[in-house]
Amino acid sequence: MPYRWTEATPSAPARLTLWPHRSLPRRGFVWFIGATAALLALPLLTQLGTAALWVLLPFLLAALAAVWYALHLSYRSGSVIEELTLTRECLTLTHRRPGRPSLDWQDNPYWVRTRLYPQGGPVPQYLTLKGTGREVELGAFLSEDERLALKAELDRLLQALK
Repeated sequence: MPYRWTEATPSAPARLTLWPHRSLPRRGFVWFIGATAALLALPLLTQLGTAALWVLLPFLLAALAAVWYALHLSYRSGSVIEELTLTRECLTLTHRRPGRPSLDWQDNPYWVRTRLYPQGGPVPQYLTLKGTGREVELGAFLSEDERLALKAELDRLLQALK
């Protein structure tokens, strides 16, 4: 699952770190770009020694550059990190996005409730934390099953703190 719990110790609070799932790891990215370049070069081999090679070459290079750029943007947008820090006195949620300031939310864990919207949210099984006067989303980039499992874990941990 694309989240990890760090259990509480006497010197450190419980911490939950969430990140979006990446189906293509960085190593796979390199292989994919290499394979795409090789497949795009095949039609050029038949044109060696002709003027058509120079006509086709810029278009094939532009296609390769467009694929690389699209995957690069996907990796950049996927570098969102959410961190939930939980102590008996304070629950803190920090949402970090690339190129933007981080968003922070704090509340007393006694008043915090998890809420799951099966429908009507931006994603199915939309998970939120509701505290005193404010409701914030948690893990909107997770799958439905992961949000359901996360809700159960959070409920158990919040109940243990009360």
